[in-house]
Amino acid sequence: MDLLLWITIGFLIIGFVVLTSMKKGMESNLAFITANMEDEESSTKAKFIIWWIVSATAWGIVSMILVVWWFHNHFG
Repeated sequence: MDLLLWITIGFLIIGFVVLTSMKKGMESNLAFITANMEDEESSTKAKFIIWWIVSATAWGIVSMILVVWWFHNHFG
């Protein structure tokens, strides 16, 4: 099979596993932030959640690019 296909599948699976494993921690961070709005630690946890959202978005965009690139190379 094609190397690009394996890279795409591996990137999708590994990224999905990492994001879902971090989801529970993000939920607990969000609960801490909503309970302690004025605590300085809330600011740090909020930045961590924002970076998690940014990284999840970047993973999704790169995943879409890899899938489109594989289809273009395979069927184009």
